[in-house]
Amino acid sequence: MIALFCSLGSFAQYSSGGFSLDEENLYWGVRFGITSANLGGDLDFGSKTGMTLGGVIGLRASDSTPVFIESGLYYTERGAKKGKLRVGYNNLEIPLVVKYGIKATDDIAVLPFFGPYFSYAFSGKTKIQDIDGYSIISVGTFDEKKWNGLKRANMGFKLGCGAEYNKLYFELGYQFGITNVSKFDEVTAHSNALFANFGVNF
Repeated sequence: MIALFCSLGSFAQYSSGGFSLDEENLYWGVRFGITSANLGGDLDFGSKTGMTLGGVIGLRASDSTPVFIESGLYYTERGAKKGKLRVGYNNLEIPLVVKYGIKATDDIAVLPFFGPYFSYAFSGKTKIQDIDGYSIISVGTFDEKKWNGLKRANMGFKLGCGAEYNKLYFELGYQFGITNVSKFDEVTAHSNALFANFGVNF
């Protein structure tokens, strides 16, 4: 990302599919993709793959440079796995990131971004599997009577880079949680995820 900033100038006249960063003050888009999430910290659980679906809206933050503030609402599938244990949960997530537009070619814009996100897990399933991979125990991830080891609310930061071509948009990034989501005493757990999203901007 630093190399992109150093080697590529900011673009004042970039236009892609009718969306001009030097003129447009507002845009919106849709996103879908995949995540590879884990629980770091003392728990140290491995990655579990899930789905992402969301909508975004962006607002220009500067009249002189292509800087945008983007937010939206995402549905994300998170979780982790370790040995026979598979932890899964479903989040509603609200990001708030700053994006800066850089001209890569006449047709492609590169948009690095960084900012916080806030999420809340509204459901989930935790499974313990036998040696052949068949579930022998399945409980609600947030079921206080059976297995309630995680907190629903989470906050962290997301860092990544997107690219736009004729309204088509792709991004790759990483989310690192700063909230300790473990409910166990003296045990820390942080929800992290590598993500790749594809979508359309209007």
